[in-house]
Amino acid sequence: MLTRNTAQDWITRWDRQQEGYLPDREERFTALIDAVEAGAGRPDPLVLDLGCGPGSLSARLLDRLPGATVVAVDADPLLLALGGAAHAGRPGLRFADLDLRRPGWAASLGLPREVDVAVSTTALHWLSAEGLRTMLAELTTVLRPGGLFLNGDHLAVGDVSPGLAKLERAVHDRATRRRFAGGMPEDWRQWWDAAAADPVLSGLRDERERRVAAADHHGSESLDLSIHVAALREAGFGEIGTLWQNGDNRLLCAIHA
Repeated sequence: MLTRNTAQDWITRWDRQQEGYLPDREERFTALIDAVEAGAGRPDPLVLDLGCGPGSLSARLLDRLPGATVVAVDADPLLLALGGAAHAGRPGLRFADLDLRRPGWAASLGLPREVDVAVSTTALHWLSAEGLRTMLAELTTVLRPGGLFLNGDHLAVGDVSPGLAKLERAVHDRATRRRFAGGMPEDWRQWWDAAAADPVLSGLRDERERRVAAADHHGSESLDLSIHVAALREAGFGEIGTLWQNGDNRLLCAIHA
């Protein structure tokens, strides 16, 4: 049985391994939540967390904005189970098991009103360009006019500015080496291998593998900033720009027209 303490232990390990790829992860979380607080227009915003994983961003957002309502969406049964167990009963937080690539996901949430802000961190690069367009088209059906889309991720400019992209990556790599001069934490693959070996998570692991095998998924498919900007413009977002950046790690913001 997956207990709150066990789930929280796994999420703590998840956060640590994520920091191996994002030495300034907490700084980006802070900048994103600053933008929600400043741009939502109300103290009790309705927020969608897209590709939420175990709810690391959702929990931090509610720590800062306890009046918010966060609907956290993902299709990974193991990460959703960890988040649901660790945050069971937390006011303002609901997890939803939905595939963002499938039309209709937004309507199936049964939201009580229009969304003020949609957020995501280190998740949407897994979508193909087509999947990203599908997701954003769905999002605009529930995001209010003037609502924000905030996406924190590694988004490269190599397709248009290869020299700048090289420098951005070098800045990130140097920050990582400084942050982990004493040794790197376990990486993404090591975390998943450890989770797969835990008998408490075995059923969830099997379900995850079944879903991955059934999906047409090929790893990181949309790592270029231009892909995300083009998809946002196609979906009808007006102003689009970077609010925060360190190397190729950036917080992309778009305002729904």
